[in-house]
Amino acid sequence: MSGGAGEGGAAPAAVLDNDGGGVSYGVFEQVGAVADAVLYEGYLLYPYRRSSPKNRVRWQFGVLLPRDWVERDGPVTPGISGSADSWYQRTECLFRASRADAVVRVRVRYLQMQDKQVQSVDEGGRFRAVESLRTADGAAHLSFEEAVPRETELVLSLAELVRGGRTAPVGAAAGAESEPLPDGAGRTVRRRRAVRATATVAAEQLAPDLYRLRVRTENTGEATDPQAPRDEALRQALIATHTLVGGDGVEFASLIDPPGELARHARGCRNAFTFPVLCGAPEERATGSVMLSAPIILPDRPQVAPESPGDLHDAAEIDEILTLRTMLLTDEEKAEARATDPRAARIVDRVDTMPREVFERLHGAIRSLTPVAPRESARPAWWQEGGDEGLSPTDDTVLVAGVSVGAGSPVRLRPHPRGADAQDMFLDGRTATVAAVFHDVDGSVRLAVTVDDDPAAELHGWYGRFHYFRPDEVEPLAPPGAPAPAGQAHDRLRRRPQT
Repeated sequence: MSGGAGEGGAAPAAVLDNDGGGVSYGVFEQVGAVADAVLYEGYLLYPYRRSSPKNRVRWQFGVLLPRDWVERDGPVTPGISGSADSWYQRTECLFRASRADAVVRVRVRYLQMQDKQVQSVDEGGRFRAVESLRTADGAAHLSFEEAVPRETELVLSLAELVRGGRTAPVGAAAGAESEPLPDGAGRTVRRRRAVRATATVAAEQLAPDLYRLRVRTENTGEATDPQAPRDEALRQALIATHTLVGGDGVEFASLIDPPGELARHARGCRNAFTFPVLCGAPEERATGSVMLSAPIILPDRPQVAPESPGDLHDAAEIDEILTLRTMLLTDEEKAEARATDPRAARIVDRVDTMPREVFERLHGAIRSLTPVAPRESARPAWWQEGGDEGLSPTDDTVLVAGVSVGAGSPVRLRPHPRGADAQDMFLDGRTATVAAVFHDVDGSVRLAVTVDDDPAAELHGWYGRFHYFRPDEVEPLAPPGAPAPAGQAHDRLRRRPQT
């Protein structure tokens, strides 16, 4: 990883020391594999080729774009999902300080997009951009978009945090490099636009030794063209943005399962487009020394399976299946994958040379047959169906354009053009039936629906596989005067506990 340059190429907010001491290069590095899996989540998907349709729509998580581009159609709707494009992230979490000279360390990490352009050269020495080029050694070279990892660390004392904190640049400078191809056939030129961004870190005291930490990362740049397509705007974006938070003399509390005495304060934390979870060994379930605030939803103490020989660019991957499928690629397909991206080349090479004993370990492992001892949990009751008498997904309703919508309601799908899942856009204009009304952990509401003309709609409904849309992404098809289903969600939402 390289230390990210600040705005306009300024130095990073803090130089990363390499003494191996403290939390910065101790526990942070212990969770490095998980953090890197977040960094490269969806970077390049199987079959790892440029020609693959799913690799033509990239960068889906933790993308912070210039604000004028994001808000050209209106303000963004905050939520903890990092699959929605935004211009900022906000992380809030709780920590206890065991001494007055405690220090908090924050690492902001992301990818900076880089254009890889292959150029051929003619007899006159003039270079010309091409989509692909094969050199005399038989290797193929393809033009594509890569990414450069960036990270900046901020180190703040407890006293500075409570005095108002600090805002520091975490952007990355523009740059360009060229590399000659073998036998003088041409060159590869890599270019990056400047990414302008800041991170603000501050804390407020809640009790004698208890604090709420806030980390806000913003893309502060202006879009070259606010009306440009997303592929163009990504050149000025922070991609797969996430934050590691640790420190010396501090202990963080889980927001998923906080200690009972901290449950009320945990519900007061407001996270936007990211969510912090505890990392490290599970000695204490509810507290820890490092938090990872990721744009993908993770459990506390996430881990990469020790059997996994390397990242396949999908943190939810099934290594054995992906490895088998990569083995079955033809020689031509493997050659294209290697030419697409250096990281894709390493994946293919690793699969091709994987020892049999390593592959056999991918088939599965039983971690423990010991039952988990029950413990009193401070988790809010609404996390499970039936845990809160005031909530029932199959009975609750929500008002949409004056119509009470709930289970059984017919709707037309209208996903937002900005921030919607790419697959949801294919459902624009289709009719669907609402199956349930769910309450998200960030206080928002989601409608679970089945698409009417889906041949498997009945099967999906039977085993609970739904598409999820916000209320403002559907149009009720029931007439405004139709009777509402039982229950009124707008009343229940007022009573619903927040987190």
